[in-house]
Amino acid sequence: MSAIQIHGKYFVPYLSEQQIQEKVKALAATLDNDYAGKKPLFIAILNGSFMFAADIFKYLKIEAEICFIKLASYKGTKSTGQVLTAIGLDTDITGRQVIIVEDIIDTGKTLNEFLPQLYNQQPASLKIAVLLHKPEATVLPVNIDYCCFSIPNKFVVGYGLDFDGVGRNISSIYQLQGNS
Repeated sequence: MSAIQIHGKYFVPYLSEQQIQEKVKALAATLDNDYAGKKPLFIAILNGSFMFAADIFKYLKIEAEICFIKLASYKGTKSTGQVLTAIGLDTDITGRQVIIVEDIIDTGKTLNEFLPQLYNQQPASLKIAVLLHKPEATVLPVNIDYCCFSIPNKFVVGYGLDFDGVGRNISSIYQLQGNS
């Protein structure tokens, strides 16, 4: 893995494809155990979680369903502070075992605005599975049930995460060079 350039900024390797796949495979095994016989509904938050959600599903052995919702709060390398919903949830979650699949949690604002909407629909349970968590950036607490990686407050791209729309297709994760 060598440095890459996106929109004139340089990014250096941070997490390899192998590291990511090992964690996702372990997460799927844990979910298989925790949800055996329950047929959970996964709600993947677009756009960033599409690769993470697909890989979880590749490794799952249990019967499960998935749907997608689009929430956004980023512009460039910074959070806008406003959560924009572009595609709504069209699946009834009442009485369901629900697992939110999120690519990254940093400030916590996105999920803090979205979770009350889900709780109002009275799921049997509501858990959160996240690929990356930035504890240093968290200002609104989010109860994360499954976390693959805790990372420093660095801007990252790859494996579904983008920089102004570019970089989602990279199978590894890169961090902004000089970003500390």
